[in-house]
Parts: sequence; structure tokens; C-alpha cells
Amino acid sequence: MSVKTDTEVIIGGKVFTLSGYESEEYLQKVASYINNKMAEYNKVDGFRRQSLDTQNVLLQLNIADDYFKAKQQITLLEEDIESKEKELYDLKHELIAAQIKLESTEKSIKTMQKELNDNAKTIVRMETELKEYNKKK
Repeated sequence: MSVKTDTEVIIGGKVFTLSGYESEEYLQKVASYINNKMAEYNKVDGFRRQSLDTQNVLLQLNIADDYFKAKQQITLLEEDIESKEKELYDLKHELIAAQIKLESTEKSIKTMQKELNDNAKTIVRMETELKEYNKKK
């Protein structure tokens, strides 16, 4: 089991102690994300004119929006991976089928080549017999 981490972070100019089973670096990264969002919105005049409660709700809505968009992107990527895995599976089966067909064709070619060689020997033998027969006449 992971060790619980306590770390101090600064969010909006205030010091908070965050606790969790994540690394200190991760907790700092979360705090940095919140600070960046706050800084981004504090640049907007319309945002700064709102009450503190409204600002907090707008910030929370924006963070929730980021979360749901990221979650949707993950879902789309997982679906894409699943689709590509199915395509890969199908391609592997096509490859196996093609290899089996190739092996069968190669076997047929060897069989036909042997028959051709046997027939060529038979032709040579029969031509030799025919020449000997014609000489005796």
C-alpha cells in the first residue's frame, strides 16, 4: 500500500496542506493547474467583476468542463484502440489464412513439379524405346 503524502501548496496566494496517496510532485501539479486556471480567468474583466462566489462557481464549472472533455477524449481514444485491435486481429487472421493457402499452393506446386519430372522421364524413356524399336526394324 502506498504511503500517504502531505504537502503544502499555494493556491490563489494561500497555503494549503494537501494529503493523498499520490506523490508530492503530483499534488503540486494539481495545485499548479488550479493556479493556472485562476490566472487565466483573472485576466478576463468580466470574470473579475463577478462576486467571489460567482467566480468560484465559474472556475469550478470550467474545471468540470475540462474534466468531462478529457474523459470524453479518453473514451474516444479507447474506442479507437479497440477498433484498431479488432482490425489487427482480423489482419492477423487474414495473414494466417494467406500463409495456409501459400503452403497449400507450394505443396501443390511440388507435387505437380514431381509429376512433370516423372512425365519427362517417361517421355525420354519412351522416345529411347521408340528409337531402339525403329532401329530393329
